[in-house]
Amino acid sequence: MVIVIQCADQTGLVSAITGVLAAKKLNIVSLREHVDQTENRFYMRLEVTEAFEADLLLSEFQRVLPPAALITINPLPHKKIVVLVTKEYHCLADILVKNYFSSLGATVSAVIGNYPDLEDICKRFNIPFFFVSHENKDKATFEDEMTEIILTYAPEYLVLAKFMRILSPAFVAQFPKQIINIHHSFLPAFIGANPYKKAFERGVKLIGATAHFVTNDLDEGPIITQQTISVNHSQVTADMVKTGKEIETSVLAKALRLVFDDRVFVYRNKTVVFD
Repeated sequence: MVIVIQCADQTGLVSAITGVLAAKKLNIVSLREHVDQTENRFYMRLEVTEAFEADLLLSEFQRVLPPAALITINPLPHKKIVVLVTKEYHCLADILVKNYFSSLGATVSAVIGNYPDLEDICKRFNIPFFFVSHENKDKATFEDEMTEIILTYAPEYLVLAKFMRILSPAFVAQFPKQIINIHHSFLPAFIGANPYKKAFERGVKLIGATAHFVTNDLDEGPIITQQTISVNHSQVTADMVKTGKEIETSVLAKALRLVFDDRVFVYRNKTVVFD
């Protein structure tokens, strides 16, 4: 059983939480906790060996924790996701392979693409693919068509696997802290389009990728994980793009593992990650 807790910090929280578990004779096999002193915020993730009635445990925690504490007991061990794509296949392919071998930590319910290019690979893995074109229609209509499909599957998360469209605030508001994006840059550097071209022109010595939750601010949502790799003057933009795709795949895979395993806490525009 997994328990995740986020609340205002105060003296004695660890003792109070573990005391509740001890009284119920629940053995702790893993415990991670962190206090953000700047925000006066407490975070904890626990794993216990035995199952226990969640409602009773929740009531006990609410009794000893500060008001408005966020408590999740035994979150869904296997999430459902819908993946949004455009034309690039590398991140989607990695997700589909892991899904096929049941090592993703989630189930891919469907893939939605604003181009039909990736329909064939989805068919090969027997995953429903929906082509929703953005052309010759306004953003609201395009997003409404996607939303209708997404809500049919009721996913816990949406994964933007190189989905190259900016989502509206109205769309994002429907899925708060549920949309995960892979950005082809080490944010906050080179936000927006063509980051590798910008990096080459700037003569950078590092390129990277960033996985983050989507908010209304372009490429500025809470960061889940990042990775960089060294480059040098001998590499042209095409070399950086090739290397960047490998990093993007790796970073998105790690971010999904952390999120699906309930190791990521979001507060305001920051995350606490128990890696």
